[in-house]
Amino acid sequence: MVRISNSLVGFLNFLTLLISFPIIGAGLWFRLHAATECERFLQLPLLVLGGFLLVVSVLGLIGACCCVSFFMWLYLFVMFLLILAMIVFTIFAFVVTNKGVGEAVSGVGFKEYRLSDYSGWLQKRVENWETWRQIDGCLKDAQVCAGLEGLAGLQDSQFLAKNLSPLQSGCCKPPTFCGFQYKNGLKSTDADCKLWSNDQGKLCYDCGSCKAGVLATLKSKWKVVSIFNIALLVLLIIVYSIGCCALRNNRAKMHGGYYPYAR
Repeated sequence: MVRISNSLVGFLNFLTLLISFPIIGAGLWFRLHAATECERFLQLPLLVLGGFLLVVSVLGLIGACCCVSFFMWLYLFVMFLLILAMIVFTIFAFVVTNKGVGEAVSGVGFKEYRLSDYSGWLQKRVENWETWRQIDGCLKDAQVCAGLEGLAGLQDSQFLAKNLSPLQSGCCKPPTFCGFQYKNGLKSTDADCKLWSNDQGKLCYDCGSCKAGVLATLKSKWKVVSIFNIALLVLLIIVYSIGCCALRNNRAKMHGGYYPYAR
């Protein structure tokens, strides 16, 4: 008789099998109907995740419900690699996002961000032309600068009091140290000051401050992701342990319902 661990592994993998179908469907939809750069960027991760869940779920179902030890071995091996990869990824992400904080500016309601404050690995990623082209397309599609007023005159008190997000602070205005005012000259030779444009399609999207704003947003989001990763790791370890019990059950069944080393 199949023990409770087999039934539990089978149930959990049945749920992940059901979840894989809408994920794959969403990936295919983005592949066929994507209208923006952001949507096209999502298709591959969704297809990979959905395909991975599908394969692992099938292995777990066959191994647990049909008591096939070979498939359970494959299932546990893949689960072990997944757990190991998630541990490595979590540590790596913590290391590369540990640096970087916003600089408070006196008299304004927002912080400003410098690309040099972040880890070298992250700097190289956003400075890569192809990578930034995709991020830039996502920022424009999301209209992060929509609704902001007073971009031409940073001395406007209402604008200075705005509680801007890192993206809005970095991408939608020139850095405050540039000294820009309405109809005035350039007070700083910083590269970002030269890249700023009043053109609503350009603004400061190519500035280092915009790239730093993206990294600041990534860092804040990672705090939420890290909690999810830890919870998922705990769940995967529990499922892996249950899977090990199911494998023992399969082996016991092959030997007439008892373990070969039992008296």
